[in-house]
Amino acid sequence: MTDSTDTPTTEGSGIELLKPLGVETTPIPGFLRIDLTVHGDNRGWFKENWQREKMTALGLPDFGPVQNNVSFNDEVGVTRGIHAEPWDKFVSVATGRVFGAWVDLREGPTFGTVYTTVIDPSVAVFVPKGVGNAYQTLEPNTAYTYLVNDHWSAEAQYTFLNLADETVAVPWPIPLDQAIQSDKDRAHPRLADVVPFPAAEADATAPAGVGRRVLVTGCKGQLGRELMKQLPEAGYSPVGVDLPEVDISDAEAMAAWDWSAYDIIINAAAWTNVDGAETIEGRRLSWRANATGPANLAREASRHGLTLVHISSEYTFDGELEPHTEAEAPSPLGVYGQSKAGGDAAVEATPNHYLVRTSWVVGDGKNFAKTMASLAARGIAPKVVDDQTGRLTFTTDLAAGIIHLLRTGAEFGTYNLSGEGPVVSWCDVAKRVFELVGHSADEVTPVSTAEYYAGQKGIAPRPLRSALDLSKIEATGFTPANSMERLDTYVAALG
Repeated sequence: MTDSTDTPTTEGSGIELLKPLGVETTPIPGFLRIDLTVHGDNRGWFKENWQREKMTALGLPDFGPVQNNVSFNDEVGVTRGIHAEPWDKFVSVATGRVFGAWVDLREGPTFGTVYTTVIDPSVAVFVPKGVGNAYQTLEPNTAYTYLVNDHWSAEAQYTFLNLADETVAVPWPIPLDQAIQSDKDRAHPRLADVVPFPAAEADATAPAGVGRRVLVTGCKGQLGRELMKQLPEAGYSPVGVDLPEVDISDAEAMAAWDWSAYDIIINAAAWTNVDGAETIEGRRLSWRANATGPANLAREASRHGLTLVHISSEYTFDGELEPHTEAEAPSPLGVYGQSKAGGDAAVEATPNHYLVRTSWVVGDGKNFAKTMASLAARGIAPKVVDDQTGRLTFTTDLAAGIIHLLRTGAEFGTYNLSGEGPVVSWCDVAKRVFELVGHSADEVTPVSTAEYYAGQKGIAPRPLRSALDLSKIEATGFTPANSMERLDTYVAALG
């Protein structure tokens, strides 16, 4: 048998046998050519056409195919395309040979770039969404087959290019005037009239599957608003959603959502009423928003091959250890922390995820620093706990850190992300705010957590130590600003 040798051979079929499995890049970003190992003898041949573990190890995206399509072509010269679709494709042939041609129709600097190759049973290609696909049969009875990572839909948005476009000038082996085409393909526009596919090519430094179209859930919150500001500045195309229009805890609605329109989900939605979560109704709301919602997003991200960014909290810890590392096991004290830990567990099960754990968030909205400035302005001298310690996290840094992870293609997983600088107490922060607005720090009276909540019912337990270890995210090249220096700037901007 020919597959007992160590060198490639060619049988009567003309197929090169025993090529080592390999994945190579092309001039079109994200478009890959794959050499397949074909074993053959006098009976025919065998190949592993799609082998997830081996191929992803060589650099093929783990794109999560959900449908397999086959196009059978009777004659030589059947020519189809050029069609760009809103899903990724893994293309090969079961029998015969085709001349394949691909044109990058995504907006960006490589728009119009062409790549061609011949596909026989020993060759396959990975076609990213938005790259125009076409082929011409070189043998009769050719079975062209492809895996896709979304189900076909007549409502999906496609981008088309004329097979005869003079700008891209595909070198068809069989002249088009002698080829077999459809009238529909003949009517497609030339390149100058093509509206580019809205998802530009992935950042060259980002992992496969990370694109530029972002769904931001919880867009009306402090972090959501900052993300909607920074993402366009970083070259992303965000769409923001929030309650009551979109409820991520509605599994049926999330399953019916058109996920083909996105590459990334950033879940900034949460129910953050820590004390309210201890009530009967609050428990339901907290778990619905903080656990069920993220679980729904994780399921759809896995199903559609999307990258999911999820925001976690230091409330998933009991505060006995400091600083908290990414490896620390969850140990939440109250319902809010328990619900966040539940959502975290669901997110960690999806392959392409960044779980970003943060603490003491300050941004555009209701927050501790703004409350302290308001108290000072009204002449109120507050009592503030001095035994809960941590660092503030400003949404400017939190959003920038999230974008950094996406742009650099950092390894998927959990990252702590808060402000840098000294570990302080809430009382330290309050005193600094009072000073910044022209009051005396002595107007703020330090008390313990037990003293502050004495005699009050329905109070959730708080972790006393909230400082996060930032070494992991800093190793990726991102260092947040000093949180107390950022506080000075923030309060000054409040006027």
